[in-house]
Amino acid sequence: MNVLIIGSGGREHALAWKIKQSPKCSNLYCLPGNPGTQEIAQNIDVAVNDFQTIKSVCIENKIDMVVVGPEEPLVKGIRDFFSKNNELKEILFVGPDSQGATLEGSKEFAKKFMQKYNIPTASFKSVFKETIEEGDKFLEQLKAPYVLKADGLAAGKGVLIINDIDEAKKELREILNGKFGEAGNCVVIEEYLSGIEVSFFILTDGENYLLLPSAKDYKRIGEGDKGLNTGGMGAISPVPFVTEDFTQKVKERIILPTIEGLKKENIEYKGFIFIGLMNCNGDPYVVEYNVRMGDPETEVVMTRIDSDFLEHLIACAKGELKNEKLLISDKYGLTVICVSEGYPMGYKKGINITINSNLFNQNEGLKLFHCGTKISNSGTLVTNGGRVFAITANCLKEKGLSDVEVIEKERDRIYSAIDLITYSGKVFRKDIGLDIIGYLSPLYERNIQK
Repeated sequence: MNVLIIGSGGREHALAWKIKQSPKCSNLYCLPGNPGTQEIAQNIDVAVNDFQTIKSVCIENKIDMVVVGPEEPLVKGIRDFFSKNNELKEILFVGPDSQGATLEGSKEFAKKFMQKYNIPTASFKSVFKETIEEGDKFLEQLKAPYVLKADGLAAGKGVLIINDIDEAKKELREILNGKFGEAGNCVVIEEYLSGIEVSFFILTDGENYLLLPSAKDYKRIGEGDKGLNTGGMGAISPVPFVTEDFTQKVKERIILPTIEGLKKENIEYKGFIFIGLMNCNGDPYVVEYNVRMGDPETEVVMTRIDSDFLEHLIACAKGELKNEKLLISDKYGLTVICVSEGYPMGYKKGINITINSNLFNQNEGLKLFHCGTKISNSGTLVTNGGRVFAITANCLKEKGLSDVEVIEKERDRIYSAIDLITYSGKVFRKDIGLDIIGYLSPLYERNIQK
């Protein structure tokens, strides 16, 4: 089978790495891909929203399956383009149509969808320029901090969490006046949910679903979860507080109502759904939907799947997930992201990168996923984005080692590996996984009981 993965980040590199392992994969292509995917697939330098050229690529390379990584081409209707084209409609496709992608493309649509189908989420109000005073009144009814979300896609920068009400009112006006472009023509104000965040992922054919490993990501740039929100600074899987009881609540209260709601809306959905959740005293509430896999969670989740992932994707695209069985490893997975100095605001690109060969020689099983890199005109590896690398370690619990000791071992491996990656302005968080260690430690449990 010839497979085309659309996208160029760490998520797409991790998907390519996993799909390449399948004996069903004959030829693997990434569009446009990155220097990491180039090592395991053939990169094709075409923009993800250039649907006409993508059509030509599919025909020329006899593509049998397309897997879409990022949200933008999905929101812009790439699946619709394929399904309406006689030369492309028989290609197996993983990703929703534009109507299904509205779950991510519009925060207002997603909140109203959850409200309509009784899916637990924070209370909210949609605000437009002409209703800005109603927005002020709603803010005054809430307790700090205040959550403002630009309705449309804003490259991961459209969510603000603000402690001061006057600042919240000021930011509300700035967003409506174009701070995030057209994405901010509508602003969703939400009640702040207090708890621990966790990411759930499903692969669904619109009737049945596979539950992928859960993960916890670290969104803020600074240690201790301080500073600006980013696309993600690291991730860990599994998540200790995701018990069987909590998972059952997620299935019954969120996953099944979501799939049933899509069916009732006549949305034929074949693809991933990322469900960002808040664990509020043991009860799950939806923070957001994404219509693709998360990044950097994919870089850790893929390393914990032991079954043939391409087989699952094929079954999803054919509407045959009912009899699929996902095999999940007992391994812990930990991912740390190296970013460019200045991220998530302004940062430089084109900075030379040096990777010491000992990174792989001395670190069996360690995985380096490229997120924002490229090969320069002179043939050297350089930075090409805010997030540059994802370094992932996996470790089975060895006899006599506790979960805490396993995570500590993974942290040591990753941070030793990061020392072997050199570029000017390298930034990373040093506390990834420490909160989980705290959660698992007896001292933490004693403090909670007090």
